[in-house]
Amino acid sequence: MSSPSVRLAILALATAASGVGAGRVAQSAVRRLGLRPWRAAVAASTGVSDAWEFDPLEHKERGRRPKLLKTGSDYVPAETIAAGTNKIEKVKNEKDGTALWTEIHELSAKLRSGESTWEDLNLDDVELRLKWAGFFHRGKHAPKTFMVRLKVPNGVVTSKQARVFADLVEPYGDKLGVIDITTRMNIQLRGVKLEDGSHVVDSLLECGLGSLMTGLDNVRNLVGNPIAGVDPNEIIDTRAVCDEINSAITGAFRGNPEYANLPRKFNIAVSGSRDDFSHTSINDIGLQANNDHPEAQGVEGFNVVLGGYFSIKRTVESIDMDAWVPAKYASAFSLAVLEVFRDHGSRGDRQKTRLMWLLEDKGLPWFREMVNAGLAKRGVAPLLVAAPNPTGTYHRRDILGVHAQKQAGKSWVGVTVPVGRISCAEMRQIADLAEKYSGSEMRLTVEQNVILPNVDNARLEELLAEPALNNGIIIVV
Repeated sequence: MSSPSVRLAILALATAASGVGAGRVAQSAVRRLGLRPWRAAVAASTGVSDAWEFDPLEHKERGRRPKLLKTGSDYVPAETIAAGTNKIEKVKNEKDGTALWTEIHELSAKLRSGESTWEDLNLDDVELRLKWAGFFHRGKHAPKTFMVRLKVPNGVVTSKQARVFADLVEPYGDKLGVIDITTRMNIQLRGVKLEDGSHVVDSLLECGLGSLMTGLDNVRNLVGNPIAGVDPNEIIDTRAVCDEINSAITGAFRGNPEYANLPRKFNIAVSGSRDDFSHTSINDIGLQANNDHPEAQGVEGFNVVLGGYFSIKRTVESIDMDAWVPAKYASAFSLAVLEVFRDHGSRGDRQKTRLMWLLEDKGLPWFREMVNAGLAKRGVAPLLVAAPNPTGTYHRRDILGVHAQKQAGKSWVGVTVPVGRISCAEMRQIADLAEKYSGSEMRLTVEQNVILPNVDNARLEELLAEPALNNGIIIVV
């Protein structure tokens, strides 16, 4: 739990922040399970989208769920919507995917009470629109069950949150009820039944995370440096940057329809060192830490690359935007890019709707002009040209095993999780280890492994001898 001084700082920040619900978010942020001070401060400064009638976390106090006053389609130009010709666009035009942010609670209740049956459900809701709430039907291998995808910015998870994951999937048995670490430092819960959907959504929000805006035409999990804050070679600590961008896009996990009807999925990666653990070259926005801009001495910032992605039809590396953005404006920059993509990206052939296709069609000069206009709207100066890239050879580090942190007397320990799959029991074991040795914190990696940071060197031998790391598939190598 945050200290009194941290709580006061958060509340002061909320008072100065603009946006609906900032004060409410500040107060709830320090109550949520295991929330770190920098995460709580980001929530306080960003707030809940004004598209909500009131903060969805207040539904118990108010005795009802809030209405969503706007959908994702309300933010998209009419001519852009009219140009949408593919199946997904037609489904969205019939009923926006954001409608399922509220309807999932209604569907869940009706299935539990017997008022509705599985056969009564709308097929497009089941197979497509529920993805806006993070629910993916596993019709082929586990019919009538769902995989639930979360948002875990920078892969930071607390012990309490890890136990919530285990609690949510345990009722479905050892075969179905498992947890996956993904290649975006994220968590996916498997085996979930739709009648439990409301409970799952609420439980995740109450523990400081969420599942909304994780599928189809939304921004995926914010990827950063898995050893942020403890990395001896760190240029920028990516944790608060990832959290701020995520909170701005998602409305502090509650759902923000302004960025929930994109032409296609969208990936953002924030790199905090030359290792580029977040793989910026295959993301739509790649922010590469560089604090050496000649026109901004002593200012933390990022060079920008754009458009990277891979699919079954095309693999393309991101291109250099020749732009540098101060770290404090990384969120404003990301929103400006998303607006350009949302309003101008193609909504035709799904294989040609990623950001790179817009960049190739319109060109970087046009795109830069549009992004600068979006920044100006937010009171941010135009982008500078890129800072000079570092020279000389640099070898990417292996972060598994035991490594010395920049904090004296501390180490991080990288734990191997084969294919990223964890049982409920194993998740609780890792939560126990984090509680005992790493300040109740763990980190997820894009290689689908776990890192325990801030371990006292004097206790390394004790940690490495733990049965949980020696009697199963989770090991330290």
